[in-house]
Parts: sequence; structure tokens; C-alpha cells
Amino acid sequence: MKSTVILAVASAFAPLVSAHGYVTQAVVNGVTWPGWNPNVDPYLSPTPQRIFRKIPGNGPVIDLSLIDVQCNGYTDGGFATAPAALSANVTAGSTVSLTWTQWPDSHKGPLITYMAKCPGSCTNYSPGTAKVWFKVAQAGKSSSGVWATTPYETLPVPAYTFTIPSGLAAGNYIVRHEIIALHAAYVYPGAQVYPSCFQVTVGGSGTRAPASSYLVSFPGAYTASTPGIVYDMYTNTGTYPIPGPALFT
Repeated sequence: MKSTVILAVASAFAPLVSAHGYVTQAVVNGVTWPGWNPNVDPYLSPTPQRIFRKIPGNGPVIDLSLIDVQCNGYTDGGFATAPAALSANVTAGSTVSLTWTQWPDSHKGPLITYMAKCPGSCTNYSPGTAKVWFKVAQAGKSSSGVWATTPYETLPVPAYTFTIPSGLAAGNYIVRHEIIALHAAYVYPGAQVYPSCFQVTVGGSGTRAPASSYLVSFPGAYTASTPGIVYDMYTNTGTYPIPGPALFT
């Protein structure tokens, strides 16, 4: 009976899934971790334990002054974005793969990945508006005009990969990965931010940490005046300025 209800709920949301999107899984050190499925997981008992922080749905954040822009705005237990129960072990310098739902071809834009070090366990940490996020990967528009989102518009959806910075200090981190859809970004508010956060534990003997100049807050990193947030993708054929700080590499 429970499975019938879950399938009915998932079917009801199917048109929405095709319209927007979210990260469905991560592969970390060869281990596949399911993402938070907003159409199924909230209805399961007990609630599944994930490395991914909960998201309320597959829709975007448009008001970039809201805490929602941090990890997709799920309020739970007094946290702006509820911490997840688990963390995946990873090695500095290794590659992490993420899989999105099929991305709509009209919602073109950049893919950007950040990390933030937790002061202790990430399972009880919410960054709030502190400047703790540093950028570790980004892709925007190629010199030939192909957007970073283009490969994810067709089935089967390929994996997006990024690298944990080599020599990164050991500890617990939140990874914040996003697509910014620019189809309505010719004015503000218009850019659509689709963030997803998950938790990793970096092992090893690394000691590297970003200087304060690399660190930003969410909200705060993106405003109406940030290059790349207001951008007319239909008329602008030049280089796209990817929002956010310089890469920590």
C-alpha cells in the first residue's frame, strides 16, 4: 500500500521534474550516494538518511537575498537549511561525480561548485550568512558559444565531475553545487539558481585552506550587480562572466 502511494505521488510530480531539476546522486570514492528525492523521500518512514541536505522540490531560488540560495531553502529544526545525517569519505585531489535529472534545453547557464569547512561535524552545522564558501569548480560558456548545461539536456544524462582540491586540509565539508539558469536573467530578479548541498569528510594530511579573499557567503555572493547575474543570453554573444569569487585551485 505504501509503495502504491509513493508511486502515485511521484507520478503526480513527474511533469515538474522534467521542467526543472535537481541532483539525483553522487559518486564519491567509488561509492554511489542517492540524492534527496523531494517527490518520494518526505513520504517514507523512517526518513532516509542521506549525505544530501533536504530540498523542498525541483524549483529555483530567484530572490538571491534569501537564505534559500544557500542549499535550496529547506527550513527544518531551526536551521535555515537542515544538515544531513551522513557524510561521505573522500580524498583530497580525487574526483566526485554528480548526476542531474534531465535538464531543460531552454534553461542554459553555468555550473558552479563551492565547498565550506564545518567547524566540527557537518551533521549539526549551518553556515548562516558567514563567509565560509570557496569556489572549487566552474564552467560557463565555451568560446564557440556552447553552455555548460548543454550536455545534460539529453538522455542518458552524463555525470558532472569536479575535483576536491589537492592538499585540502582534512576535515568535514559541505559541498554546494548549482546550476544558474539564465533564460530570464535579462532583468533582476530573473536568474534562477538551483543549488544542492551534500556533506563529505576529507581525509589525508593536507593543510591547504583558502585565504579570506576566496570566501563568500550565501546569501551575499550574488546580487543584482554581480557580473553574470543579469545577462541577456539571447543577445549577448560574448564571454559569459561566471558569478562568484576566484577559483581556489
